Parts: sequence; C-alpha cells; structure tokens
Amino acid sequence: MPRGQKSKLRAREKRRQAREEPGHLVAAQATVPEEEESSSSLSPHFKDAPQSSPATGTPSKPQVTGRVHSTSTTAAAASNTSFNEGANNQVEEKPNASQARNTTEHWQRGPLDKKVTMLVYYLLYKYQMKEPITKADMLRNVIQTYKNHFHEILQKASEHLELVFGLDVKEVDPNRNTYVLVNKLESSCDGSINDNGGVPKTGLLMTVLGVIFTKGNCATEEQVWEVLNMMGVYDGMKNFIYGEPRKLITEDWVKEEYLKYRQVANSDPPRYEFLWGPRAHAETSKMKVLEFVAKIHDTVPSAFPAWYEEALRDEEEQTQARVVAKACTAGMASARSRAMPSSFS
Repeated sequence: MPRGQKSKLRAREKRRQAREEPGHLVAAQATVPEEEESSSSLSPHFKDAPQSSPATGTPSKPQVTGRVHSTSTTAAAASNTSFNEGANNQVEEKPNASQARNTTEHWQRGPLDKKVTMLVYYLLYKYQMKEPITKADMLRNVIQTYKNHFHEILQKASEHLELVFGLDVKEVDPNRNTYVLVNKLESSCDGSINDNGGVPKTGLLMTVLGVIFTKGNCATEEQVWEVLNMMGVYDGMKNFIYGEPRKLITEDWVKEEYLKYRQVANSDPPRYEFLWGPRAHAETSKMKVLEFVAKIHDTVPSAFPAWYEEALRDEEEQTQARVVAKACTAGMASARSRAMPSSFS
C-alpha cells in the first residue's frame, strides 16, 4: 500500500478513536469532519489564512471544539437541572437532557450542521484577527453551495457563539451586509478580559454569573462546579476552550474583579462561595445574565417571574444611579466653569 494512503488511513483511525472517547473535545483547527476533507469544503481564501507568529503575537486560528453543538447542548442540560433548582417551578416542564442530546445528535448528522460548525470556526477566526465580516465572504468561503440556507446556518452559528463563547453576532450595515462579533461584557471588546490570545471565555463567565444570580446572588463552590461538570468542565482537567478551570474561576476572574471568592462564614472544614465582583456589576446586569439563561432554555426572561422581577428592580436602580452620577458630573463641571473667570480676575 502506498505510503500516502497508509498515512491517511492512520489519521482516519485516530479521528475515529477520538470521536468515540466520551466527553472528548476535539480542536477544529486540528481536524474537520471526514466528509469535509475534500478541497471544496473550505475556500482557499480561508484555508490559507496566516498562522500566528510568536514574535509578533498575531492571534492564531482559534481552537474551536469540533463539538460546539454538544457543548451548547450540555450547557442547556446543566441549566435545566441547576438553574431551576429552588426556582419554585418558575418554568413549565422542559425536555430532559437525554431528549436534548438525542435531538441534537440526530440534527448533527445533516450537512447543514457541518456548515454551522465551519461558520463558527470562521467567525471566531475573523474575531481574533479583527477582520471585517461580510455576507459575501461567508458565502464564498464557508456556505458555498448552501447559499439558500444562509440565514438558517448563520442563526444556528450565532446561537453557538453566544452560548459557548459569549459573543453576539450583530449586523452593523444591512445595506452592505456587514457583521461584527460583540463580547457580552461591555468593556471586553477592547481585550480587557484576559483570554490570553485564545477564544473568548465570556460564555463560561456568563454561566457562572447566572448560577450566582439564580442561587440568591451567592452560590456555593459545589453549586458552581455542579453546573460546570455537566458542561464537561472539571476541576483539575484542562479544557480546550477554558484552560485550567479552577485557576480561571478562583484566581483569574477574581483578580480581574469579575468574581468574589470567599470562605463561607463559620465553615469547618472550610467551604467557599462565589459572588459577583464589582467589574461584573459594571459591565453587565442581572437582566442581561437572565437573558443569557433564558436563551439556554429557549425561552424569554419573563418566563422566570421571580428572577425577572429582581432583574427589573436592578435595571431601575442602575438607571437611577446613572442619572444621579450624570447630574453630579454636570454640577461639578458647571461649578468649575463659574470658578474659572474669578480665578483670572
């Protein structure tokens, strides 16, 4: 058998074994589904995109998991069991985790699903390279012969980008069909949240903030890990997207003031709990986090009456605080302008 053919067979066997390992996350930049290996699967415009340079620090192709779909499905399963705990049945009966997995696995076999995964990969690459995104580019480089399904593919890719990576797809110019990816945390679009040049981790942070909010604004470490475990994120196990999760949630995000991590009072042996940090309060809101939770449930925030009322009160308080701050700033500016002429006289 020719050497080249043997290499292809060995590579194919490795991919098959990787797919059979439970919970294994496969980086899309390493492999693509077997059916997509033909030269027509991705446009050369995208295939030949430059890799990162250690010297320049140019962002590399994002390490997107080949199982974006199962990742978001697991997130939904996690929230169905944990976000709803203690919520006094705020939402009517939802599909269980096994039903969700079966539905998604059936849908994953279709060719449109492969295009969704490829589009997620492509959009993340564009986001990291800070390159403009146009409909024409997406059609030419990814969608190709499925152009009649463009809106369906883009919608599903947008859902995965939001739930897994915390990125919203926004159309900025309907006439020219140009799009931009916006991080859910207001100031993180300038790179202030520490992603270390990798893919955004905002989706996981929004999930943790959601657990804290729905647990009465203070969640025990056990409650947080329960949700993360159901998403396939485990303590002590490095994750392709999130790196070392314990360090991320108990050190990095605490240092960046997105989270507070403290010992439960009078706990012996010591137990720990999470709260929102000041930066989380500044860059997002309970309503935005509830919208994220509702999106996971495929519903609307008002479907959770108690949390919705609390989020509305929080919105009102934030609005009043902004009005007061604006009035104080205007007052100080006016006082300074009146004081300046007298200082020159």
